[in-house]
Amino acid sequence: MTMIEKIDAAANAIREACGEAEIGLILGSGLAGSISLENEKSIAYQDIPEFPVSTAPGHRSEWVCGELHGKRVCLMRGRFHMYEGWPMEKIAMPIRVMKGLGVKALIVTNAAGGVNLGFEPGDLMLIDDTINYSGLNPLIGQNLDEFGPRFPDMSREFDPEFLKTAYEVAAKLGISLREGVYMWFSGPSFETPAEIRMARTLGADAVGMSTVPEVIVARHCGLRVLGVSCITNMAAGILDQPLTHQEVLETGERVKEKFSTLIEGIVREMKL
Repeated sequence: MTMIEKIDAAANAIREACGEAEIGLILGSGLAGSISLENEKSIAYQDIPEFPVSTAPGHRSEWVCGELHGKRVCLMRGRFHMYEGWPMEKIAMPIRVMKGLGVKALIVTNAAGGVNLGFEPGDLMLIDDTINYSGLNPLIGQNLDEFGPRFPDMSREFDPEFLKTAYEVAAKLGISLREGVYMWFSGPSFETPAEIRMARTLGADAVGMSTVPEVIVARHCGLRVLGVSCITNMAAGILDQPLTHQEVLETGERVKEKFSTLIEGIVREMKL
């Protein structure tokens, strides 16, 4: 099967099980259970042809469709990472499937380590730009002309109108937001203190092991994107304590209500 045929097969299976959507939502580590939809229908990743399966702790393997404030939403309760061994084409696949299901806007979320010394665990950060430190790109190889151009523009990764909406919603809800640059490392080892000092020097405010390839593919597909990081821990070398994934999951659970309230409010006010 060609890649286009694989994407179509996955999209057809999801369409039959769950239906189509206009907004896509990817939930990061520890955030998989934070959003519920009305009239939910779901399909396990393992039942989607040619689709990968989440193996990282804190990620489910479930595609869900339903309604949220009158909008059709599909959400991924579990994403795919390079450190799991998935090739870039598999990490890119869900975004292209969303495009095939009618999605126009993507909200991508993650758990991230705080690099900015003014941040604290539990902060929510709107992503205004990214740094790809992996050395890889999901668009390497034959271009899928059906989805986008060979050389997509990345000067505006994150939609200015969506950022404005997020701030307006947060202000109404009394939620304080950070804003900054997210830097993608491959993982699965946490970054070293020296790498975090480098990241800060390069202008990063947060670091993590996901999101950037999804954003690249979304922009290639012409999707409008909003990114939200949950700062679940301070990055290596900032505090005198070891880093653990358990801390990531515990902080995600602690801020779940604030996070879900913000995301649901943004969906309600989004103009597509």
